[in-house]
Amino acid sequence: MQTRLTKRNLMFIGTMLFGLFFGAGNLIFPIYLGQQAGNHVGSAIIGLLITGIGLPLLGVIGMGLTRSDGVFDLAARVNRTYAYVFTIVLYLTLGPFFAMPRLATTAFQIGLAPFVAASHQKAVLLGFSVAFFVVTWLLARNPGKIMTYIGKWLTPIFLLLLGSLLLVALVKPLGGFNFTARGAYANSPLLTGFTEGYNTMDALASLAFGIVVIDAIRNLGVDDPNQIAADTIKAGIISMSLMALIYALLAIVGTMSLGRFAPAANGGITLAQIANAYFGSFGNVLLALIVIIACLKTSVGITSALGDALHDLVPALPYHGLITFACIVPAILANIGLTQLISYSTPILMLLYPLAIVLIILAVLSPWIGTSRWLYVMTTAWTLIPAILAGIAALPAALTHITWVAALIRLNDRLPLASLGLGWTVPALIGLVIGWLGAQWSKHHAN
Repeated sequence: MQTRLTKRNLMFIGTMLFGLFFGAGNLIFPIYLGQQAGNHVGSAIIGLLITGIGLPLLGVIGMGLTRSDGVFDLAARVNRTYAYVFTIVLYLTLGPFFAMPRLATTAFQIGLAPFVAASHQKAVLLGFSVAFFVVTWLLARNPGKIMTYIGKWLTPIFLLLLGSLLLVALVKPLGGFNFTARGAYANSPLLTGFTEGYNTMDALASLAFGIVVIDAIRNLGVDDPNQIAADTIKAGIISMSLMALIYALLAIVGTMSLGRFAPAANGGITLAQIANAYFGSFGNVLLALIVIIACLKTSVGITSALGDALHDLVPALPYHGLITFACIVPAILANIGLTQLISYSTPILMLLYPLAIVLIILAVLSPWIGTSRWLYVMTTAWTLIPAILAGIAALPAALTHITWVAALIRLNDRLPLASLGLGWTVPALIGLVIGWLGAQWSKHHAN
């Protein structure tokens, strides 16, 4: 057994973690931000990085500091029943019932749809989604090879292709930065970027992917918990530094694209326009490869993480059975009712996100405030109600007219910072203070 990772292996794990995080949404959102922010793009990027990079990095750091084996281990500091429910709902929502079907449809819509006649798109989407999840299953079936598949193959190919596009766009810019900011970016670009980074919900992914990183480190022969923790944090810093750089470059390219293109409804449209402007018809092929690889590596990571985590929770459920389930369900959902599915999954994500951030913050603060159950129980309890309200506020519009739903939405709107999606923060802080006082009281009486 080795005592620590070599620099080479640490770099591979860092790039693997970057690959797990960086899906198509991470690719197209900064482009859109750049177009909207215009001449305020610098401030918008800073706001985006504070939350869009800061929160996922804190999640990885929190895993390391608490020496947790995964999200269940961290959530069990509240209690085991809560940990079971939170972990299962997190993986099912981020996996087969939300993120994974969206990965397949996004890869198809941006990557392949431009090459397919409208009359054939449903049939081609069916074939593509089946192929996409067959490849996902094949790459995820051996969790010990995830670092090789994602860290050594898919991510370097993705970075090479995307880097080629970004390099050309930076060397031969389509425009400058003297474009008027639009919408909220005109008056408060930093705060708007901050809010949009928060809304990426990558903090959830940091908890979900923790088990993949920890398993990869162990598979390389490191078994000391302290060293695993240290290497986990180092891998997080590598991955998030790379992510921050690419976010910033994509946003800058998005702003410069205003020199030739009008602001688009989403970053995918703009990215396609940019690729075509520089490479002509080959640009469409290049973009298809970039987007499909971006979605595929994230899909493989989610599938493997779900299989690992749920098999650990319920050993009677075999890993290969779990990943088969995780691939069949999204292959179906990618073709039927995805829009409606997303509308009903979003409230669950809005419920989970505050609870996940609270776990992350408590984990990161653990060297200073400790890990008393008082802290975890009280902070989580005070966060739960506003998290439920946030989930209700995100329900589909058709349900918001129900009397009791409308009343709860009004209650949510009265919470401080609710307009920013941060209505849970003040109650969570109150719970943290009560929990800390309870921990001090418990410690005093134990002595």
